[in-house]
Amino acid sequence: MNRIILSIFAVGLCFSVGQALQCFNCELCIFNVFQTKVTCGADEQCFNGVGKAAHVLEIKTKGCLKMNDCNKVSTTKFPSISNVTVYSVNKTCCSSDLCNAAPGQPRMRILHLALATTFMTKVLVELC
Repeated sequence: MNRIILSIFAVGLCFSVGQALQCFNCELCIFNVFQTKVTCGADEQCFNGVGKAAHVLEIKTKGCLKMNDCNKVSTTKFPSISNVTVYSVNKTCCSSDLCNAAPGQPRMRILHLALATTFMTKVLVELC
């Protein structure tokens, strides 16, 4: 009898864990490198965020986002420089496992990453 109860509990646990939404996550995705997979909370969906830093460099971000924050634009500002907007990101949501993957997910060479990092550093230094 204990085995039956334990089996039912184990099956129920698998179903409850299986309903959690899986998404790709990266705080600042440059060419879709350094992504991880995360499990979202009950009131969250996957999202893709696309924007521009200093009106030049494309910014991408992805992960889990609360449903009431979906399909909105968020801005990041430097408060020490008269509230200058550093970048704005339009966040759009989706609700199936790993739906926020980029098509093809190209891999970049280390040189491209170094150039992108150098450029971003230069832009941020000029803003300060």
